[in-house]
Amino acid sequence: VQLVESGGGLVQAGGSLRHSCATSARTFSNYRMGWLRQAPGKEREFVAAFNWGGSNTDYADSVKGRFTISRDNAKNTVYLQMNSLKPEDTAVYYCAASTRYSTYEADYWGQGTQVTVSE
Repeated sequence: VQLVESGGGLVQAGGSLRHSCATSARTFSNYRMGWLRQAPGKEREFVAAFNWGGSNTDYADSVKGRFTISRDNAKNTVYLQMNSLKPEDTAVYYCAASTRYSTYEADYWGQGTQVTVSE
């Protein structure tokens, strides 16, 4: 399973960024796609994901109302739009693919992209 990420960068608090994650058609249809992040000194945590079939979404409480996960089925690409960014959103963000039905745990993840939010 290959997950190729792009996006991320440095932004001031209140700003926006968008991540993209491209994969194969097989992966896109056989896995729950989502996003995780890992802040310095902390464990990797769930950010957002689709349910099986991609019709519904789930978000961590810390990002609800600010982040939006979306997908382009024709391009086998999933996106994470991040608005109203806060310094505590600073982390390495990972695109992920999961086979789990309940709690989102990644079976595979991408190379990660750094997001830094300054005051």
